[in-house]
Amino acid sequence: MSLFEQLLIAAVLLLGSGFALVASIGLLRMPDLPTRLHATSKAGSLGTGLILFGVALFHHDVGVSARAVVTALFILLTGPVAAHIIARAAYFAARLSLWEGTRLNELEGRYNRLTHEVESASPEERAQRKAAELEAERRRAREAAAKRRPQGRQDAGGGGT
Repeated sequence: MSLFEQLLIAAVLLLGSGFALVASIGLLRMPDLPTRLHATSKAGSLGTGLILFGVALFHHDVGVSARAVVTALFILLTGPVAAHIIARAAYFAARLSLWEGTRLNELEGRYNRLTHEVESASPEERAQRKAAELEAERRRAREAAAKRRPQGRQDAGGGGT
């Protein structure tokens, strides 16, 4: 193995380890579950992917390299999705309290705990949408009525003698 290959592998492994370290620091430092999951899933997935890519570069066996690359892709694709699902389930099931510095809670007022349904819009947005739909329906009705109204007759001839 050449010196360039060794340096490249070392750089990729160190970069991956750095991302894993950032993920672990984020786990310790973030104030609530959603932010912890965000930090660990993004940085952890990228760090693990880079480490596995370094393993694939190190081993010259096609089988080992292929497994490492497939595993890295799997982790990169499923890690953030799994973290999103866990955070959403925790929000709904555990009545998760968010950090006081959270500026926007997009699900507040949209989740019905009795029916376990999430509404796509807030009550104000639904009222605005309903008003816009009613106005559009009235406009269509006026246009349809105007089309049905008979037009004034016009004489074909010019006056008579």
